Amino acid sequence: MGHVWRNWSGSISFRPRQLECPASASKLAAIVRAVHARGGTLRVAGAGHSSTDLASTTDTLLSLARLHGVISVDPARCRATVAAGSTLQELGKSLYEHDLALPNYGDVATQTIGGAIGTGTHGTGLEQPNLSEMMVGAKLVDGRGDVRVITSDDIETLHAARVALGTLGVFTEITLQLVPTFDVERREYAAATDDALADWPRLVAENRSFDFYWYPRRDDVKLRLVNPLGGGTVALPYARALEKHSGYSHQVIPTHSGLPYRFEECEYAVPYEDGLACFARIRERIKRDWRRLVGWRVLVRTVAADDSHLSPAQGRRTVTISLHQNHSLPWQDFFADMEPIFRAHGGRPHWGKKHGMRAADLRPRYPAWDAFQRIRRAFDPDGTFLSPYLRQILGDAHE
Repeated sequence: MGHVWRNWSGSISFRPRQLECPASASKLAAIVRAVHARGGTLRVAGAGHSSTDLASTTDTLLSLARLHGVISVDPARCRATVAAGSTLQELGKSLYEHDLALPNYGDVATQTIGGAIGTGTHGTGLEQPNLSEMMVGAKLVDGRGDVRVITSDDIETLHAARVALGTLGVFTEITLQLVPTFDVERREYAAATDDALADWPRLVAENRSFDFYWYPRRDDVKLRLVNPLGGGTVALPYARALEKHSGYSHQVIPTHSGLPYRFEECEYAVPYEDGLACFARIRERIKRDWRRLVGWRVLVRTVAADDSHLSPAQGRRTVTISLHQNHSLPWQDFFADMEPIFRAHGGRPHWGKKHGMRAADLRPRYPAWDAFQRIRRAFDPDGTFLSPYLRQILGDAHE
């Protein structure tokens, strides 16, 4: 037990009993079988971008770093099967060589595709679902070390597997529904907050992707619009133009190739209809109580509805509101003060970001919760993938 694992921000650290990095799916399956045989627990670490304890374990930690790359391509159906340890950044470049592209990205592209799908990573755009929706099939190793194949022929299992927090099994291969390569332009503007909020319906409707950063100390915003070249909102008389970038989607949509600064983050997804009202309360509370202590920005995005059982966007269009705080400054009290506002608006937390909700809080917010648990038990009946943290947020779902 010599290796200490830390997430990218440094807020999560633990010392696993053993760290495994298999070079093949068969070796991976053998590791799971061995852990299961002794009644142990296994978790998978992706890029370490999550700031919750999803990867935490004092038993076996698995890295998929040696399982990466494009395995096969089906150009006729715009699909590709990729290794689960591939990063989004790597896939963007590799798929471009096949004239294919991921439909969307989040702010960064450092995550592994398995981790992004497992946590419901998303970008922005009212017609853009989270990245999990790209998955139309997969191979994974279940809790007893057996290889399972998931396809769209079993749609309920697919809906459970897309945002499963690594509790159904360990992905080895993922088949993605892609799109042909496309060019985009990202335009950024500075504006007064109230002007931008008044224009919100138009900005959301007219742009492929739209979001904004709100800066509490200045009480102004930065608008970001991403569209095909020449598309989207043109007239913004109240805004001042900042930067403009154009190129292929994988070069432009992720705004950060890496994360040079570290921060903690809390994000909730609220129904689209509640989005602006929720943000107004967050804005008011921060201006009143936290403006001096919190100088970091708040990010507001939209996400299309989907059918994945544990997706924060399950069954409803959403507005996501992300709070940030420097990793070296107190964040616990700040986030705890904001969470009741999110919850009052029907918020569901981002699985990979700080939140205080537990199974009893979460279950009523997910209509397919029990269906997910039934499928999870079928894939991992003995709880091989259930860490203490996951038992807190999912309950003792193996019993």
